[in-house]
Parts: sequence; structure tokens; C-alpha cells
Amino acid sequence: MSQAHTQPAAAGAAAPAIADDPLLAMVQESLDDDQAQDVVTIPLEGKSSIADYMVVASGRSTRQVAAIAQKLAERLKKSGHPAPRIEGLPAADWVLVDAGGIIVHLFRPEVRSFYNLERMWGFGDDPDGTA
Repeated sequence: MSQAHTQPAAAGAAAPAIADDPLLAMVQESLDDDQAQDVVTIPLEGKSSIADYMVVASGRSTRQVAAIAQKLAERLKKSGHPAPRIEGLPAADWVLVDAGGIIVHLFRPEVRSFYNLERMWGFGDDPDGTA
């Protein structure tokens, strides 16, 4: 079984934070509150020095993807974290939110399946097709 955490899609379902990281818990809660879909959290320790975690999630439309990113940025600022860097907001097909120790990728479903970041980082579909 992989180390990735998939957040339940049900609205209001709280996702357990990996390693009790308060920033990660806040990101997961924000995504859940804004009804992000198919949330996957990938620990990056030992794989990358850019962040501790990568979170990948989908929105149903460009409007929802943009709203999820903007709300996450607002919540991070209100909680005293530095303002996150946001890339891709105008088109909102793929928005990256750099929250310091956590990199959040928000996609429209079609764009997410095209880039398939989970597989690139060793999670998701089994490369030999048995999973």
C-alpha cells in the first residue's frame, strides 16, 4: 500500500493529517470545506527538498479551481502564515499554491488525468497495470 493519503470525497468528512502537521491539516480542511475532489497527499520527505508534502486535488470547473485556490490563500494569510505564491490562476486549469512546506496542485479533472502527477511521484496507477 502506498504512503499517499486520499481524503474522503464526502462533504464534511475530516481527513486525518499526516504526521500531525498543522499546516497540512489546515490545507486539507480548507480543501474539504471547498469541496475539492479526489484529494491526494504525498509525503515528499527523502524525495524532494522543495516541500514536505504535495497535495493534489480537483475542482469541477475552472471557476471552482480558482475559488479553492483563492480561499486557501485567504485562510493561510488569516492564520498567520506568509502569503502563498499562486501560479496559473488566470486560466485555472491547473493552479499551483506554494504554501512553503506544502505545494498544492489544483486541477480540472481532464487536466489532472493528462499530467498525472501522482504517478510521476510514484503513487496512483501501478506501472505494470496490475493495480
